[in-house]
Amino acid sequence: MTRNQDPDARGGTTAGPTEPFVAKLRRRDLPRCAELERLLFPDDDPWPERAFAAALDGGDYYVGAYDAADRLIGYAGLALVARSPHAEAEVHTIAVDPDYQRNGVGRTLLRKLLARADEQQAQVFLEVRTDNDSAIALYREHDFEVVGKRERYYRPSGADAYTMWRPARSAEQEGGAV
Repeated sequence: MTRNQDPDARGGTTAGPTEPFVAKLRRRDLPRCAELERLLFPDDDPWPERAFAAALDGGDYYVGAYDAADRLIGYAGLALVARSPHAEAEVHTIAVDPDYQRNGVGRTLLRKLLARADEQQAQVFLEVRTDNDSAIALYREHDFEVVGKRERYYRPSGADAYTMWRPARSAEQEGGAV
């Protein structure tokens, strides 16, 4: 299930006066992830800290975006669910602190996830709320297309989701890692 909150669809790259630093998500930031979940997804069963810990323990790829004060301002996660020759990845989540939305943080996080998928030449799937126009536009800009609709997918709100897909590509096709 892709959980996303207003990733930037405008193309900006900065959060305030400086560009965010993106790195592997740190365990010490899991409480902040849970805090942002409660803020961003109150009607859709926000993930608790233990859910993030389980994802990391399971080998999923999670990155965090950090501001100049080293505070987590966003996070994103990807799971490789099938390996070559038919590699497949799922975007689990992209979330950005409301104070940093619409400044390119979501775009930067998505590109990190896609670079990881491209290293594995994996096709990528995700789910996104049908009413999240900015996220849908961002995904379309990165060559995702709607391939299905899941009614009442998000719980407990009952919101519908589109399933979106991007074909596999190599890192060379994308000009190297982002």
